[in-house]
Amino acid sequence: MNTYGNDRKTVPFVPADILIPKTGLEKWAIVACDQFTSEPQYWRDVTAYVGGAPSALKITLPEIYLSDDDVSDRIAEINDRMREYLSGGIFEEYKGSMIYVERTLHDGLVRRGIIGAIDLEQYDYAPGSSAAIRATEGTVIERIPPRVKIRRGAPLEIPHAMVLFDDPDNTVIGPLTCETGSESGSELYSFKLMMGGGSVRGRRLTDAEIAGVTDALYTLMEANQSENPMLFAVGDGNHSLAAARQCYLANPTEANRYALAEIINIHDMALEFEPIYRVLFNVDPTNVIEELIAEDTADRRAHSVSYVCASGEGEVRIGAGSALAVGAVQDFIDRYLERHPDAMVDYIHGLEVARYLSREKGSVGFIFESMRKDELFPAVLKDGALPRKTFSMGEAQSKRYYLEARRIDPAEDY
Repeated sequence: MNTYGNDRKTVPFVPADILIPKTGLEKWAIVACDQFTSEPQYWRDVTAYVGGAPSALKITLPEIYLSDDDVSDRIAEINDRMREYLSGGIFEEYKGSMIYVERTLHDGLVRRGIIGAIDLEQYDYAPGSSAAIRATEGTVIERIPPRVKIRRGAPLEIPHAMVLFDDPDNTVIGPLTCETGSESGSELYSFKLMMGGGSVRGRRLTDAEIAGVTDALYTLMEANQSENPMLFAVGDGNHSLAAARQCYLANPTEANRYALAEIINIHDMALEFEPIYRVLFNVDPTNVIEELIAEDTADRRAHSVSYVCASGEGEVRIGAGSALAVGAVQDFIDRYLERHPDAMVDYIHGLEVARYLSREKGSVGFIFESMRKDELFPAVLKDGALPRKTFSMGEAQSKRYYLEARRIDPAEDY
């Protein structure tokens, strides 16, 4: 029997005091910082488009710059700019709110979600966790400190996290539409996103709708009869949430206990699981493939994987040490990097981009099938976190854009 008890206050998703810029949303909203990590031109184009306008670009740190020498200066500038935006009155604040969001993707499909705050006391990224909110993939501990460094001195959070729940009957989001909000005057935004991101609409939920969302989530929890039921699985933004939890533990204020996120039904028709491809750089592609084949024995070659390099493409079958092809590829890459410290790996969203990068001199990429959506919750419940970067919820331009923000408490010693 589950351990939630008969109390809707145990639902780890609550209303929040949400900040939205009053104007200029087309230049404000940018894609998640962990996208286009091997495409500096993308970020140069974003910077040129934004110009001198207020923008989430100026209060986030795209991961492509994490290894630059001036990271500490960038973080200080980010925190200063956050304070400038807060004092400058660019935001409208919506107290005690949830926001219903419709994101029209570049292919015309509409992904539906709800913005609110998840309870970090009920989140745990550790493998084998029994928390109500769990990571879907292995957390790379080394990736948490840079995010902590950014967040600990920040007076704002601005999220790209997308958190999944398993609702086959669509009881949580199904009753909601943007049309209701347009008629009642509660629509908060509707605009086109930059750089081919499609468009987005959002409206503030009524108190009755918030109660309906909470009741539906509570019913999902109650329907799970396992001893330690999982309500939410973090699809995107797990490392950011891990950093948020670490900052909360170090500075345990009520504001820091929560993290803004968008929750999405895993059965949403517009939600697609895309593979995250691997591209090795600064390598001899022939040597990589030879080592891959040499270390595997015939009886362990369970997964078919394609490789791409400057000289052409091919297919290999690799080991069954992992239930998923991506896990087998990652296992090999981890071992290869230990033997070849000059080599580097990047995790690429989008087949076209992966093929392009793989054809560069000194590079080789691996292409494979994605896991199915209906495999996710059973896999996490059974085996714990999946291999890191197992899947992506859509290609890069379909990821969540930074838009809504929330006040948090910076560390006093910052």
